Amino acid sequence: QVQLVESGGGLVQAGDSLRLSCEASGRTFSYNVMGWFRQAPGKEREFVAAIGWSGESTYYADSVKGRFTISRDNAKNTEYLQMNSLEPEDTAVYYCAAASRLKSGSSTTVPRADMYDYWGQGTQVTVSA
Repeated sequence: QVQLVESGGGLVQAGDSLRLSCEASGRTFSYNVMGWFRQAPGKEREFVAAIGWSGESTYYADSVKGRFTISRDNAKNTEYLQMNSLEPEDTAVYYCAAASRLKSGSSTTVPRADMYDYWGQGTQVTVSA
């Protein structure tokens, strides 16, 4: 059974940092794109960041560019999202995802939620003003 398990969410103040982790089990995603999405109350799920299999290709939503950094450790089958300078607008449930059909991806494919076929259960990030 394939599972993606997020951790690292929590309640922080504006300007603080958090590091999310997502560990995969049941199969390896070392040769696939992995990504992060988020969903705020009353809003649709939106793309946050993605990373190609080697880690050389990274993609970010404009809203987080320069503040968030995505990375991965294929030996641990784990991806990370370092979030700095958090803002109240970053409050959401954060989901990690894996795309078994994508290896490196592109700027047009990785933001699409339908390209990902494995999802975690989500972790809450709340940023207070």
